[in-house]
Amino acid sequence: MSCVLVTGGAGFIGSHIVDRLISRGETVTVLDNLSSPAGDYYKHLIDNRLVKFIKGDIRDHKTVLNACKNVKKIFHFAADPRVDASVFNPVESFMINTLGTLNILEAARQTDVERIIFASSGGTLYGETDIFPTPENTPLKPVSCYGASKASCEMYCSAYSHSYGLNIISCRFANIFGPRSTHGVIYDFYYKLIKNPEELEILGNGEQKKSYLYIDDCVDAVFHLEDQNIKGFDFFNIGSEEWITVKKIADVIVETLGLKNVKYKFTGGERGWIGDIPKMLLDIEKIKRLGWKPKITIVDGIKKFINHLHC
Repeated sequence: MSCVLVTGGAGFIGSHIVDRLISRGETVTVLDNLSSPAGDYYKHLIDNRLVKFIKGDIRDHKTVLNACKNVKKIFHFAADPRVDASVFNPVESFMINTLGTLNILEAARQTDVERIIFASSGGTLYGETDIFPTPENTPLKPVSCYGASKASCEMYCSAYSHSYGLNIISCRFANIFGPRSTHGVIYDFYYKLIKNPEELEILGNGEQKKSYLYIDDCVDAVFHLEDQNIKGFDFFNIGSEEWITVKKIADVIVETLGLKNVKYKFTGGERGWIGDIPKMLLDIEKIKRLGWKPKITIVDGIKKFINHLHC
């Protein structure tokens, strides 16, 4: 009996993908090394026999090959998610993202996998561009090691699709946030304010302006693309049609928490860290032409996430 494999299925986006697959009655195998589990999410799935769980690392080819047996479809969402950390650990970022993805592709080639949905990145692929919104045909010029690793993954996806007939969809995500997320500006601001409700450190000058997408819309987009039965290799920007400054995010969180007179302490500069992209807004016309568009505004999504964290 064939099943669906989700790499990184105990992580943030991957765990939501698993939820949707289970709701559709799919037989699911999760491969995850539990380096950043989404709370105790995976435990109840194992206990209730809703998934087959393999604790393993995508950097190990034998583990990946074993996980791909009797699999027709892979949602490849295992990755090193920290863009900022890739600056200090570029080799590790390469090993997890690029080598891990190559192992997935090679295992898929050697087994009966027919389709792969790959979690790529939007802004980090395009780097610093002057084109906003940024369409998919924009040249890839990553400025972070994380972005470089994701770009290399897409090149391998293209090569394996053309050489071996794999059908691969690359999802170029904006900043995804929501329940089970354990990093990112919204998550970080919330916990900073819980620790000190009188002052908030904001990396950079607060004018960084980017697109964000709530997790529910993200998952809807992924499965909308999966349902299109796309052949060969193709890639799609997935994000919202609006963007927001970091300072505005802080304002929304402060208001949602009912705080007053919070002092913002800016570290200065147009970037929050080395490799940060000051401006990012993805053009989503390509996926919109297939019938998908986001439903939750950035501000509403921030409020939903903060209320979830605060409950």
